[in-house]
Amino acid sequence: MRAPVCVLIGTMGAGKTTVGRLVAEAIGVGFVDSDQLIEDKVGKSVQDVFVEDGEQAFRALERETVAWALDNHDGVISLGGGAVLDPSTQALLAAHQVVFLRVGLSDAVKRVGLGSGRPLLLGNVRARVKQLLDERTPVYQGLARITVETDDRPPADVAAEIVAAITAPGEST
Repeated sequence: MRAPVCVLIGTMGAGKTTVGRLVAEAIGVGFVDSDQLIEDKVGKSVQDVFVEDGEQAFRALERETVAWALDNHDGVISLGGGAVLDPSTQALLAAHQVVFLRVGLSDAVKRVGLGSGRPLLLGNVRARVKQLLDERTPVYQGLARITVETDDRPPADVAAEIVAAITAPGEST
């Protein structure tokens, strides 16, 4: 079993994919995004899986994909915002270096724009992002070993803070 260097969690718009790539590059390891792994596996977008197969089917794929990545990838992993809601995924994450990228409502809404391509943002984007933040933030906080604020910060600064935290003496990498 190979363990990832770190696992990035947070809501949509937190910058998990962008920051994850920067962290991986900075420390010389690979990067995977759970949503991209799912898309590669099924040959269609996450949005299409939601529309054509339903959220339940997507969540099952996500659970399997995250478990596989945690067992097989030794770099940086970025999880889809809702992946942490699954109790079996939560249990698996307990053994890993989990980094919560915290983003406030205003920055999250700016970053996701009109929500095109994001199946959970149909309708009022701002209200839906607020609801997701309210529902998920306690879960993210409970799973995180490291929390990094992302509001009003460039991705490179966020990545540098994560690299410093995960490579500090006494930290397991």
